[in-house]
Amino acid sequence: MGACRMRWMGHATVRFTTAEGVRFAVDPWFEGNPLTPAKDKKPADLDVLLVTHGHRDHLSDVLAIAKRCKPQIVAIFEIAHWLGTKGVENTKPMNKGGTQTVSQCKVTMVHAVHSSSIMDEGRLVHGGDACGYVIETPQGVRIYHAGDTDVFGDMALIRRLYAPRIVCLPVGDHYTMGPAGAALAVELLDPERILPLHFGTWPVLRQDLVEFKNRLDPKYRDRVLEVQPGEEFEL
Repeated sequence: MGACRMRWMGHATVRFTTAEGVRFAVDPWFEGNPLTPAKDKKPADLDVLLVTHGHRDHLSDVLAIAKRCKPQIVAIFEIAHWLGTKGVENTKPMNKGGTQTVSQCKVTMVHAVHSSSIMDEGRLVHGGDACGYVIETPQGVRIYHAGDTDVFGDMALIRRLYAPRIVCLPVGDHYTMGPAGAALAVELLDPERILPLHFGTWPVLRQDLVEFKNRLDPKYRDRVLEVQPGEEFEL
């Protein structure tokens, strides 16, 4: 049995493969993502999708991937319902605080501070609340993908309840928390490894990790994963 492997695909999209070979993607935005490598634009090998909210840079590829791969799709109830109206099967709706088992992994939906709506043929559709996820693999590796969010005090409860080993946090500012908020989130979560997300995609976002790392307590700086989109690493 191998190790759990992860790849940042640019923006907020993260892929990981469990030691058992189950292939996950969180907020799958590949085709229109300017940071995703060309060879990864149209994945056909995904088993599970997790959607944190309805904005296009997190949801827009779900319909196409659902047709290609027939994955299980975890989302808040309102997004799962909308996907069903588009003919998507295998949705697994849930809500905050709940846990369900998906392909041998425990998936818990947790809070996020953000909006959520779906652009559907020129009109905005209610997308429920934005959320994050804590995923626990069969080997006990716990991954927290915060989704789009500001820092919030109950991240300390996420640490207390789930103790995630790796946290995937937005750091780019403007649409999410920036370097100062993300650095405080790290203190609240106290992870072993930190994967920064949601930066460098557009000019309005922070383009690098310099300020984020400078704001971190020095003990956390060497825990930051500075990887290129598509680069794989083991957990």
